[in-house]
Amino acid sequence: MCLYYKASNFFFNNVCLSFLYLCSTMEMSSKLLERAVAEISQLPGIGKRTALRLALHLLKQPVEQTQHLAEALQKMREDIIFCHKCHNISDAEVCHICANPLRDASIICVVEDIRDVMAIENTGLFKGVYHVLGGKISPIDGVGPSQLTVVSLVNKVKQGGVKELIFALSSTMEGDTTNFYIYRQVKDYNIITSAIARGIAIGDELEFADEVTLGRSILHRVPFENSLKNI
Repeated sequence: MCLYYKASNFFFNNVCLSFLYLCSTMEMSSKLLERAVAEISQLPGIGKRTALRLALHLLKQPVEQTQHLAEALQKMREDIIFCHKCHNISDAEVCHICANPLRDASIICVVEDIRDVMAIENTGLFKGVYHVLGGKISPIDGVGPSQLTVVSLVNKVKQGGVKELIFALSSTMEGDTTNFYIYRQVKDYNIITSAIARGIAIGDELEFADEVTLGRSILHRVPFENSLKNI
């Protein structure tokens, strides 16, 4: 029985290896399919095999469904804009969050990118507005304050009406550096600067945090000055 299992396992592994080799070396019968696979495989987390499987799946679907997908992607790429207030993605000049009169515009949650807005919104616990920086300061990657939307954030504070900035950046060296830089820019103004509680593990990306942990981090935020003691 054991010998049979080992032989079967050996055979299965060899078949898989052979299949992978064929996938990587064989010429596709259609250049159109080959081009589609090449384009799909450029998406993050999508390899050539997955791209081929997706392309073949689309070929099996009604033509209208593929056209709807292509139209939706093209429409998204051409028509989507960034909110001129918070830099979140939007269908209009002002996103639905900034335009909502029930949101507290005096409390601004500062995040790295759009995915963080979605993550915090999913908790249903934050009732303020956001400011999307578009990244974090990282000299190694050539990203400085000028590549981010720091200036527009500081201008919001200067114009008045802001009571609190919540730093909700990832718990990394780059995130802390960005927090500190912004703090230095606004510390002379009469506002509260706080950071989300470290329920978010050091080194973790915000978008991967579960909703309960993220929600509690927002609710139990701490004065940013206190977080400087741990840097």
